Amino acid sequence: MPTPPSALPGARWSLANGRHQQPHDLLGQHIEAEGLRIRVMRPLAQRVRVRFEDGEISELSHESDGIWSGLRPGATNALDYRILTTWEDGVEHEQDDPYRFAPTLGDIDRFLINEGRHEKLWQVLGAHVHTYDGPMGSVTGTSFAVWAPRAKAVALVGDFNGWDNRSHPMRLLGNSGVWELFVPGVGPGSTYKFRIRGADDVERDKADPMALRTEVPPRTGSVVHDSAYQWADSEWETRKRETNPHTGPMSIYEVHLGSWRAGLTYVELAEHLVNYVQDLGFTHVEFLPVMEHPYGPSWGYQVTGYYAPTARFGTPDDFKYLVDKLHQAGIGVILDWVPAHFPRDEWALARFDGLALYEHADPRRGDQPDWGTHIFDFGRKEVRNFLVANALYWMEEFHADGVRVDAVASMLYLDYSRRSGEWLPNQYGGRENIEAIGLLQETNATAYKLHPGIVTVAEESTSWPGVTKETASGGLGFGLKWNMGWMNDSLRYLQRDPVHRQYHHNLLTFSLMYAYSENYILPISHDEVVHGKGSLLGKIPGHRYDQLATLRAYLAYIWSHPGKQLLFMGCEFAQPSEWADGHGLDWWLLDHAAHYRVHNLVKELNQIYKAHDALWAQDSSPAGFEWLNPHDNAGNTLSYVRFGNPDRGGDSAVVALINFGGNARDGMRFGLPYAGEWEVIMDTSGFDEYGSPSQSGVIVTAEPTPWDNQPFSASLSVPKLAALYLAPHRPEPEADEAAEAAPTA
Repeated sequence: MPTPPSALPGARWSLANGRHQQPHDLLGQHIEAEGLRIRVMRPLAQRVRVRFEDGEISELSHESDGIWSGLRPGATNALDYRILTTWEDGVEHEQDDPYRFAPTLGDIDRFLINEGRHEKLWQVLGAHVHTYDGPMGSVTGTSFAVWAPRAKAVALVGDFNGWDNRSHPMRLLGNSGVWELFVPGVGPGSTYKFRIRGADDVERDKADPMALRTEVPPRTGSVVHDSAYQWADSEWETRKRETNPHTGPMSIYEVHLGSWRAGLTYVELAEHLVNYVQDLGFTHVEFLPVMEHPYGPSWGYQVTGYYAPTARFGTPDDFKYLVDKLHQAGIGVILDWVPAHFPRDEWALARFDGLALYEHADPRRGDQPDWGTHIFDFGRKEVRNFLVANALYWMEEFHADGVRVDAVASMLYLDYSRRSGEWLPNQYGGRENIEAIGLLQETNATAYKLHPGIVTVAEESTSWPGVTKETASGGLGFGLKWNMGWMNDSLRYLQRDPVHRQYHHNLLTFSLMYAYSENYILPISHDEVVHGKGSLLGKIPGHRYDQLATLRAYLAYIWSHPGKQLLFMGCEFAQPSEWADGHGLDWWLLDHAAHYRVHNLVKELNQIYKAHDALWAQDSSPAGFEWLNPHDNAGNTLSYVRFGNPDRGGDSAVVALINFGGNARDGMRFGLPYAGEWEVIMDTSGFDEYGSPSQSGVIVTAEPTPWDNQPFSASLSVPKLAALYLAPHRPEPEADEAAEAAPTA
């Protein structure tokens, strides 16, 4: 609707002073009684003309405050036109007019945004390149849209307008809270921000919450991005939709991209990291947050750009290339995702429209004391939409195979890390964060509905019930949960001297009391090898030979325990020093046999793991595990059997014998569930730096002597600080006699 003449002086003043909410009402083209009015904002211009689609050129006159206008008499309909502006340099520049274009968001998009139900929010908010055809030729530019419902005015500033907020004021679309503008001529690579006059009447430059690309930190601008990437992982994506990762093998290599090998880009990682993980045999990688973050040592856990991969290592398409190459190598990708909190940086989400918007307004709900950050207002439907759509975005646009949700416990409890009087109870007087629970349930249910084959993982450190229970049954709907209890107990055990471990045997056996209460991942993550906790190897007492032997036995224990496995980078070759994000891993250690053989053990464990479904098929079922002897605390040994079939039939079984003691167990008898021959398929003592004799390949025959509640048994010597696996012997098929008889060249 054009501005009536009586309101022109006030409208021009508002526009010139960055306070106009509907600049399209004043600027652009408008049909008047006398003809077609063209009005543009050109501060400091010397001369302004307009050229119409029929070739006619008209002069515009300066009205006031840098606003120029002119009338084409007799015109009764809108026309295509271009603005010809002469500046102090005396050169006339031709530009298209942003204010002649209709809104790029439709009514349905605005309705869904208002309802908090836009599952592809990233496609309508943020910056998007568009091309429109017209009588004067096609026009390519970028549409910008941002949600700032209580802002008094919003202007687009960037490298294309000298960061001048007078050049591109934005319009407010109805009651949606969304401000929008299409700017011809602005394309990929342009840097921008939104200059928001907040409800407090203060102007602030804000990065785009929906930016698909950012400047390289410490710069904070948003960057227009138009992906041209062509995926080549269709085989992986098809297979993913047809499989269930929760019941399949899953061994995860956790990676901090900036310090795996310092200085590598996404493209370089697509060669070196992919080859390394493929050789080791992990089924998945899990990346610490790749979303843009201003402070590198936060490792990505204080996110400011939820929709943009960090620019530290390349472009968004470069990151797609890395994911694509991992998929082509048969490796899944899980991304850390942080909906629990966000940093207070003034240029980012905090007080986005001058007041608390993304964060809860009450500091008892909106501030996170542990990390000095804000907490999302999970009850605000638009904020919930922002987060749910964000999880879907990484799965759809970057083909992520799942997300691991950080700090879930901090979301679930209103009194998390708070003393009495520092938190607000829910409407029922309880400590449960009902809105956060709803967000997690909606995210999980929607992700599994729209992206079959993905997995969502909770880092949840309490005994909250039903974390991996279906949302329809009242659960949170996660696919898997980090087993923090197992992690803490087993690491406490590991730190004991072998002579004292007998008094702490329950630290290893207790996990089976609750192993099937949730679907678990066994995490040895980055959090356990940093901030003075020492490396995984460094936690173990004794001299280096015993440390390495204990670590090898511990790794075998992890790979045979019910649950999926996660191992942080560097642990796979027993890095002695604590992880430091400021430099790469100590790769030189692989030149030493002691560490190279730990690396080889992990490789062997992954091969055995994938080849024997007994180690993963029944991870979440009691039918998949049976103790042989959990009570040998005096000998510091554990023995148990894993089954691949729920009825325990067939020959899908693996027996694990683990000796965490300082003495060998000579002639140790153990029960066996089946008759016949059993083969030692793993002996961790054979992976020491001296190439000690290994029992791997040794075959024992099950004797009809009941033992450990099993109908059969056998005996073996189990070296100190070592683990053995046995499986039913499967003889190699005899060579084809015809092939043997075939003549050789």
